[in-house]
Amino acid sequence: MELIAENLRVTRGYRTVFAGLGFSVSEGGALILAGPNGAGKSTLLRILAGLLPVEEGEVRFGDVSLRADRGAFVDHVVHTGHLDALKPAFTAWETLAFQADLYGAPRGRIEAALDALDLGFLSDQPVRVLSAGQKRRLGLARLALIERPLWLLDEPTVSLDAKSAARVAQMARDHCAQGGLVVAATHIDLGIDGAARLDPAAFAPGESPSDFSRDDAVLDGDAW
Repeated sequence: MELIAENLRVTRGYRTVFAGLGFSVSEGGALILAGPNGAGKSTLLRILAGLLPVEEGEVRFGDVSLRADRGAFVDHVVHTGHLDALKPAFTAWETLAFQADLYGAPRGRIEAALDALDLGFLSDQPVRVLSAGQKRRLGLARLALIERPLWLLDEPTVSLDAKSAARVAQMARDHCAQGGLVVAATHIDLGIDGAARLDPAAFAPGESPSDFSRDDAVLDGDAW
């Protein structure tokens, strides 16, 4: 299936983040979101994840429209954002068990998902004792747990050492090789052959800072 976005427009406060934005990603392909902080990379990923409304334009995955049937669209998606979405009192295994139940994945995949991110030895440890990198890997383990074709990754290698970052990059390459799609905001090279690049800032209308309120500063950077 193909992911197609056409003529997307998003406004935050008094500022239009981007307008007229469009792209397509074919089965087995990847799109890397580039650009400075505040360019709208996270905003675009949240739109594709169904977390923000489509103000103008259209997004389709195969024959499923995000605007017409959000539920059916997001059933194809797994999204990892800036936050790892972990409960400190849960063990690593309990964390993935909760996510398996939430997304309808078999609990039988939990051990393999932990091993995919080299977390099997921490299965019975509570999240509160994990390091920042281990928490990040546990948050990313849902990629191996939930079998969905469209991966939306927002800076997936933050807090990871070089070995772990390489492991995540390999997971992304394997996903594409198996016919999946990846849309990622990342500053490292995932090594996905033929990956396209998109800078949402290229679709900004070009307002100067004086064109919007100082109150909009709270929307800058990672808040988007």
